[in-house]
Amino acid sequence: MRILSPAISRLMRLRIDRIERFMEFPLETQEDVFHNLLSQAQYTEFGKKYDFGKVFKVQDYKKQVPLQDYESLKPYIHRIMAGEQRLLWNTPIKWFAKSSGTTSDKSKFIPVSQESLNDCHYRAGRDIFTLYYHNFPDSDLLTGKSLAIGGSHQVNQLNDTSFYGDLSAVMLQNLPFYGQLVKTPELSIALMAEWEEKIEQMAKVTMYENVTSILGVPTWTIVLIRRILELTGSRCITEVWPNLELYVHGGVSFVPYESQFAGLIQSPSMRYMETYNASEGFFATQDNVLHSEGLLLFLNHGIFYEFMPLEEYGKADPQTLQLNEVETGQQYALVISTNGGLWRYVLGDTIRFTSLYPFRIEVTGRTKFYINAFGEEVIVDNADRAIAEACRQTGSIVNDYTVAPVYFQKDSNGAHEWLIEFEVPPPDLNRFNDILDKMLQSINSDYEAKRYKSIALHKPVVHSLSQGTFNAWLKQKDKLGGQHKVPRLSNDRKYVDEILGMMK
Repeated sequence: MRILSPAISRLMRLRIDRIERFMEFPLETQEDVFHNLLSQAQYTEFGKKYDFGKVFKVQDYKKQVPLQDYESLKPYIHRIMAGEQRLLWNTPIKWFAKSSGTTSDKSKFIPVSQESLNDCHYRAGRDIFTLYYHNFPDSDLLTGKSLAIGGSHQVNQLNDTSFYGDLSAVMLQNLPFYGQLVKTPELSIALMAEWEEKIEQMAKVTMYENVTSILGVPTWTIVLIRRILELTGSRCITEVWPNLELYVHGGVSFVPYESQFAGLIQSPSMRYMETYNASEGFFATQDNVLHSEGLLLFLNHGIFYEFMPLEEYGKADPQTLQLNEVETGQQYALVISTNGGLWRYVLGDTIRFTSLYPFRIEVTGRTKFYINAFGEEVIVDNADRAIAEACRQTGSIVNDYTVAPVYFQKDSNGAHEWLIEFEVPPPDLNRFNDILDKMLQSINSDYEAKRYKSIALHKPVVHSLSQGTFNAWLKQKDKLGGQHKVPRLSNDRKYVDEILGMMK
């Protein structure tokens, strides 16, 4: 079926009209979201504490409600998990998205209301496919199945009505029946907790399906595709799924994985679509699939946004900006108020606007994941670009990496220590290191200044790890699979020293 049916076509036109409306009236849309959120939450315990019923302007809201993080909201969340309601949001909270985001020992439990499921996460999912069909109206995407590589599912034993799991698991568990019909594999496999067995079962089931799209993080998608190729003896995955046309990815930068996907899929008609979502909300997606111009910020999905300039981060009373105050090219920490009951919540992600009117962004890193041990201010975006260029020039392929500082010693200056797991190692690791170092200097003037004549920073120290090292480390920490990711940058040596110690 090369042309959409009339019913689906009408639905897509209706949805694209809604998307174009918030693109055309972004400030008005956000103002509506702001008033709706406070109106719904004014009789909650949090809303009464901060007098939501008497807040009519954003500036008053910012004066009355201090910035929050998980620690400040955790007492409310634990009470909700114990069965109390109407603390942060006005409708019952029965689900929690368990999130670590890193390999930290502490887990976060993000409240997931029915409104955040329907009006944020599911709406964003429908908008992704709407935008895709808007780009490619003759697509065959809906004639096959969508392979979703989700998380594990566990029941919260604190009370009889509350449950938790990875966000993907929460979404799959609550997905309407018609959504289940176009998904693969079946729920019992998709929600398996043990990732190695899960990948095996997914491979054996999905290799016989007509998969037209894949949704998942790059690392586990690569592992699954490789296993299917082993089982089938195929050269590339389009020999197994000839109608595969779309991969929707997010969570980590796709730059280090591009060459691997090109080798595994080998299809000139394959398309890639980047998204930006988290347990706390679904924030943006690529609206122009053929041209990477940033991700379109979702403005009518139950989230009110503030943007904190990075120089404000860490101050006693940090200032935030609204959409009409931001500039392109500047780094901002994202602050959100949501229909799941998060209020002025500092998400921890840093973004940069690539365009205004419409508002498009790119994710540049995390407020806590950076290296600034020597004033170099290296962020994840810098590291991803540098390592991609080193791979391009040396013909190497990287699976994953992490970086930490080497602190000043009595008789030597500092440096950055890179642990890199290669899929295809470079012929000359020293040349790879030279390119990496020079690229970082070219894109980060602070790093360049510290590297000048090695006054503060020596040349990076690069270790090539054997394949499977990072997975072995994650498994050792009981963090294998799901949303757990290797932290790309750290401002201390905790993770690097753990991995080096494990290798010894």
